[in-house]
Amino acid sequence: MTLNAHRLHVLAEIDRSGSIAGAARQLRLSPSAISHQLAQLEREVGIGLVERGAQSLRLTAAGRRLSLRGQEVLALLDAAEKDVQAQARADSGHLRIGFFASAGYRLLPQALSRFSRRYPAVELDLVEGEPQQLADGVQQGAVDALVVFDYPLAPWTPPDGVQVRELLHDPLHLVVPAGHPAGRRAQVRLQELAGEQWITSSGTGSPGLSVLERACALEGFVPNIRCRSDHYEVTLGLVRAGLGIALVPSLGINDTFGVRTTRLAGPRLYRKVGVASRPGNPNPLLGTFLAYLGGVAANLPMAVPRWGAGDARS
Repeated sequence: MTLNAHRLHVLAEIDRSGSIAGAARQLRLSPSAISHQLAQLEREVGIGLVERGAQSLRLTAAGRRLSLRGQEVLALLDAAEKDVQAQARADSGHLRIGFFASAGYRLLPQALSRFSRRYPAVELDLVEGEPQQLADGVQQGAVDALVVFDYPLAPWTPPDGVQVRELLHDPLHLVVPAGHPAGRRAQVRLQELAGEQWITSSGTGSPGLSVLERACALEGFVPNIRCRSDHYEVTLGLVRAGLGIALVPSLGINDTFGVRTTRLAGPRLYRKVGVASRPGNPNPLLGTFLAYLGGVAANLPMAVPRWGAGDARS
């Protein structure tokens, strides 16, 4: 015997409404159609499911038990249908992702490459910008996921309703031109570099100081800044040309040709990289993408070679 889901639905509505007419109204069918479906169900199970009075109708013990079991089955079928629909949307949906520039060198491309191989029909909308610029988009639902960073020396607070999941710690490296004495050492104290010309980023927070300036202040000096740039390609180009030295996060060092990197002694300088999203975002793709991004971040090598391509140890 195979029970018909539609007839189970009819029985459940009769149970809830207490009458043929009530069930007919809920299901937008005629009373005769409801009566026909009920009679068919009784023939299928081989037992009476309702007791009809002069002015009322109620389920028998068997009818009540079948109604309860039928409602459980209908709930499972509804959940299965929603799962299939969600998967269909995930296979061909739309995902909006924001990211800062140096996340676009390795972290995000690797995650998107793996994600796109699994979901080739998904439309990806990518927006580059600073976390402070794009975070309101996450709050308002215009951006599904935003790759963000902040520094312990210059913390950033996301807007209300935006949650940040930490992905990795991105260490800062001292970057110097090839041939600079500091490039031959395993580590250097920041105080030793007080007389150097520096390339650094724009200031953040209040007062508007870069992380370099904040770190130098803790060491008791003010760095001599030659140029400010928020683009690490520019920073590395200026260092490569011998115009200064810089502190650059590992993710920002995409090409070490003509420069050398080393570590700073003392308290470790790093930035925290995470992904911001809005709890309750209904996009079925979001959780899957966050899993891919987290997997890449967990296996991303953060070490930077001290000797750039084409450089020889002296």
